[in-house]
Formats: sequence, structure tokens, C-alpha cells
Amino acid sequence: MPLATTRRAGLVDQVIEQLRTAVTQGEWPIGERIPTETELVEQLGVGRNTVREAVRALAHTGLLEVRQGDGTYVRATSEVSGAIRRLCGTELREVLQVRRTLEVEGARLAAVERTEEEVAQLWALLNRREGELREGHWEDFARTDAEFHCAVVRAGHNTLLTELYRGLTEVITASVAATSSITPGADHAPEIGHEGLAQAIADRDPDRAAAEACGFLDELLARVEPF
Repeated sequence: MPLATTRRAGLVDQVIEQLRTAVTQGEWPIGERIPTETELVEQLGVGRNTVREAVRALAHTGLLEVRQGDGTYVRATSEVSGAIRRLCGTELREVLQVRRTLEVEGARLAAVERTEEEVAQLWALLNRREGELREGHWEDFARTDAEFHCAVVRAGHNTLLTELYRGLTEVITASVAATSSITPGADHAPEIGHEGLAQAIADRDPDRAAAEACGFLDELLARVEPF
């Protein structure tokens, strides 16, 4: 696969983007070993450290898997599907349990502390979520759904809670996709909506907001078999 020589600025980001494109467009199929570090250095015209950092970043997102002494292999075709591969069974239940702990209190705080602009953002995210759902853009849907939940927590204006939640963005997005069966080729849509949660926050009703957040997360937990 031909790779373009990179410019000086933002070398790591450029290499990441080129490697990601090679994976997502099928140039390097799942399970296949990508070119060696030496080959990538020669093709891209950058240093070893730049290539190493880019590969490390994509391995962290789940697209690539570095096997010591063997090489680097394609693990998934997107960040979301890569995260899903790492998130299943007991681990998924644990993520949902942590989400419930953070999101229920986040929803309660949001109903008290939210601004009108933040309420408008919640409705805008829900509208975008519905559009992506109708068009079958599953991965975009998963990201937007996770963004909605982050916006709810952020509307509570508790800096520490927001930072804790933001640190879980990757696994939260993966849990949205996993519990909704949103994977490449899926032919059905999730049934859980969040209009009730958004409306409770808009109405400044903290008890109802907490109940809405707890309700849908309990429903998700019920879908996941205990191991």
C-alpha cells in the first residue's frame, strides 16, 4: 500500500491518520500483520519514534495489536469495534455499574445546575442521535449517545465528577455499542431512548432525572448475562 510522505507539522497525527485509513479502508485486513517499523519509516519518511508513537496510539484505541517479538496486527476496523472487542461479559457489567454510579448523581446535579444552553445542547444531541439511528450510522450513533451522557454529567457543574466520567469515554462508548448490538452489519436498532431524562433535566426535577438515569442503566444491566 503506497503511503504519502508526511509534512513536518503534526507528524504523529499525520501518521496516525494514514495508518487508520489503511485499516478502515481494508488495505490491511483484520488479522493481518502490518508493515514492519523499518518499512513504515522508509515509506513515510519519518523517524522511528514517530512511527512508534502512532502505532502505540492506535493500539490503545484497539485498532492495532502489538505482539512482542512477532509484529503489529490489525485488530479491528474502527475505534468503537476495537473497544467492543475488549469489552464483554463481566467487564461490561462492571462498566455499566460504574456508569450507573456516576450518571445517576450526574443527572440529579444536572437537573439543579444546568443552564438553558446546556438543555438546548442535550436536545440537539438527541436529535442528532435519532438521525444517525434512522440512517443506520451505528458507530456515529454510539459516539453521539456517549456524548449525550457526558453532556448530562457536565451540566451538573461538578468538575471532579466530570473529569472522572470523561476518563471513561472510550469504554462508555463501547458499552453503548455493545448493549445496543451496534456492530458492523447489525440490522436492528436500540430501543432505549433518553427523552425522559432530557425532559426531567429541563424541568429541573432532580428526583425524576435520577430515576430516568437509573432506570435505563438497570435495563441495560438486565440485558447482560452475569458470568
